[in-house]
Amino acid sequence: MKQDDCYQLGEVIKTHGLKGEVSISLEVDFPDEYQNLESVFLDNQGKLVPFFIDTLQINQGRALVKFDDIDSLDDAKNIVKSKLFLPLSSLPKLEKDQYYFHDLIDCEVFEKKSKLGVIKEVIDLNGNQLLAIDANGKEILIPLKDEILTTVDVSAKRVNVSLPDGLLDIYND
Repeated sequence: MKQDDCYQLGEVIKTHGLKGEVSISLEVDFPDEYQNLESVFLDNQGKLVPFFIDTLQINQGRALVKFDDIDSLDDAKNIVKSKLFLPLSSLPKLEKDQYYFHDLIDCEVFEKKSKLGVIKEVIDLNGNQLLAIDANGKEILIPLKDEILTTVDVSAKRVNVSLPDGLLDIYND
């Protein structure tokens, strides 16, 4: 399995207890939909390695997971900061005007007819999503809100925005 064929589910953020459990930050819209996962892929130095799940408890965008064959604190420490992936084929189909956050990566962002830059990342800060835009080498952060993203055309890789007054002023030197 290649990373290009997957989407990021989350990241192992810390160990939990002494028996190999880990805490995972889930970077998905509806974390509870993943309650019955049997396995995930973990990024191990650029290669995706399957890990099978022994137990999984989801609570408010975080998961407490015990993986098969991760049976000690030392084993768990080895996977902290690892990113978790699932195949794109496992994503549910969306309605016509819906999109996944990973679909926004590399989209060009325009305000009116002026190009602001290209989306490089979607950042989740405590439930608040931000678009990280590369504007000729300068990073601009824009809230990912329906009232700001006026149109999203994933197939054309184009996002039109209507920014609040003064938002870009904080990025001007």
